[in-house]
Amino acid sequence: MSFIFFDKLSQDFSELLNDEKEYNVVIEVDKEENMKSFTSHSVVLRYRSTYFTKELENIATNENHVKTIIKPNISAQIFEIILKYIYGGVVNIENIETKFIYELMIVANELEFEELSEKLGSYLIETKASWLRTHFSRIYHSVFDMNLINSTESAQKEVAENSNKRQLDLDESYSDCLHDTIKFQSKKIKTTTNNFNELKGLNRFYNDIITKHPNLIFESEDFTSLQEAALISILENDDLQLEEIKIWDYVVKWGIAQNPTLPKNLEEWSKENFKTLKTTLQQCLQLIRYFHISEKDIWEKLKPYRKILGKQLWDDLNQRLIFPNQPVKSVVLPARINSNLELFQSINEPISTIINEEHVSEISSWIDRKSTIYTLANVPYKLQLILRGSKDGFQPKTFWNMCNGHAGTIVIAKVAGTDEILGGYNPLAWNNSINEDFVETNDSFIFSLKNGNIQNSILSRIEIEEYNCALFYCGPDKQKTCGPCFGNCEFSLESNVSDFTQDKLCECYHPSFYEKAIRSTHEKFSIVDYEVFKIVKK
Repeated sequence: MSFIFFDKLSQDFSELLNDEKEYNVVIEVDKEENMKSFTSHSVVLRYRSTYFTKELENIATNENHVKTIIKPNISAQIFEIILKYIYGGVVNIENIETKFIYELMIVANELEFEELSEKLGSYLIETKASWLRTHFSRIYHSVFDMNLINSTESAQKEVAENSNKRQLDLDESYSDCLHDTIKFQSKKIKTTTNNFNELKGLNRFYNDIITKHPNLIFESEDFTSLQEAALISILENDDLQLEEIKIWDYVVKWGIAQNPTLPKNLEEWSKENFKTLKTTLQQCLQLIRYFHISEKDIWEKLKPYRKILGKQLWDDLNQRLIFPNQPVKSVVLPARINSNLELFQSINEPISTIINEEHVSEISSWIDRKSTIYTLANVPYKLQLILRGSKDGFQPKTFWNMCNGHAGTIVIAKVAGTDEILGGYNPLAWNNSINEDFVETNDSFIFSLKNGNIQNSILSRIEIEEYNCALFYCGPDKQKTCGPCFGNCEFSLESNVSDFTQDKLCECYHPSFYEKAIRSTHEKFSIVDYEVFKIVKK
């Protein structure tokens, strides 16, 4: 048996904070008339925070064997609370205004008190969500800027360490160090863009807002002061709920704002002006989904800036308008998933109009080749809607446009006039530009789900043979009539009138490459609705 006396321990250490007899660290915070000094003990600071461990290693002692840490960016009021947390493990935020709690969280994160910063972040999300939304733009800027500063400081330290190790002459050392700085900064910006997780809970909160309500950041007064890495992070989001042409407009607006000397009138721009804008936006331009912008907007909005797009991309956009079925040389990014979900959507609201949670459990188990079905609590995947026929249309071409580039997807279809729910899983990326061909994979499967009068689900995996024709990509010429096709039409959606709900041309042909048939009849059918989801790890 163990007797635990944390309360007394906390009280004693809190009293130690007020004992100035044996201190060996002075911490100066705030500036000018508000500057205040606190005494502390290096052994306590080092064991409570890796930040202070690193700081104390780099600071020399004075004649009295005392080290001084200077933090002018931290207010005395906030640091006093931090010190009480360091020594006593207690933080009292009762009757404290929300802005102060937010600033306290930022300082806790800077000083690498992860437990405290995460706790405060959770508290703000759970109890002060309206305040966070109201002050969204300013806070998002500060959080991202702080993360970028942290990344920059790490980069500078690593470059300095690498530089110290070199036994080269001054000129060569400077050249190598500068090269490393550029290379490492680029890597750090990418890392910041991808991870952006210094304050995990708060970042998830704001990323969710940006995804579903992007105008909160794009229409904010300080949008053009956004860090480039933050803008890139937003543009990389496949779920961004905004028309692509509007995203283009905002990106151009941001790029022009970074170059205030550019002429106000676009007709007065020189070749060098366009080159300047292109250089500024080079990391952002490659993230625009150009081939999902309407013909009208391409002509009205993109054409005036065609010089920053590059000749190949502009030629391909024009070719797509004239010959829509011909492959292009430029990279074609998939359309964004405009699910139009409301912010803070109820977790009980079904994402699918065709399948339920039990179906998701079953499909997830098949993907992982489990012998038993996942329980609802243990399902490792969630569904991310790419398209829904009743919302996006039933044209085969719509499928190829919206699903292009998406890998790890399931296609779900509800058969007209029956209770049947049919589907297929494709672990590979759909590709709307390759020529007509079969595609090989050992992990695809087709299925029929239990529903209504259908008592049992049927799973049919691809059979691994010499000729593994798991999927059929019909190629640009046939995308007006052919949608997704598994095997030799063992599950396929087709229509000669460009609408899967109208003519009965969808089919589940007798098995050639899959283990078994997923329907008891080979008669062709039409559908009531269909959905395509991306399978995402939780």
